[in-house]
Amino acid sequence: MVEPVSRSMTISAPADVIFAILADPRQHVLIDGSGTVKATLKAPERLTAGARFGMKMKLGAPYRIVNTVVEFEEGRRIAWRHFMRHTWRYELEPVSESVSEPQGPAATRVTETWDPKTAWTPWALAMMGFPKRNTAGIEQTLERLKKAAESRV
Repeated sequence: MVEPVSRSMTISAPADVIFAILADPRQHVLIDGSGTVKATLKAPERLTAGARFGMKMKLGAPYRIVNTVVEFEEGRRIAWRHFMRHTWRYELEPVSESVSEPQGPAATRVTETWDPKTAWTPWALAMMGFPKRNTAGIEQTLERLKKAAESRV
């Protein structure tokens, strides 16, 4: 069995700022650390439960993929999957209250997970090296998400 790959990072921004980036498929090109996301195709301006969105991708050869949001909790969790059925999930947890800004959290712990448990062929994903590849991509994505979110507060 292929285990999920997960990494976390604390970002100095409120959860709603970070979630707004994640729920906007046009921002995925900006934050993608894997280098595979090339452009947004057909997509709503903001993702919600059950929303579908298309992306132009490249992993060796260019291709297009349609994702469906399968988990959604406003400001806390968003996850999507495509036809291969592995899941990309982001979970947000406020970690501190700001003394100077009592209206909200000063930082948010973001956990990104690639979960192959629901994939049609998890063994094939493992053989192709996706756990290791996705670990590096997740680490870079979190760095890029941090930079994007912190520049908006």
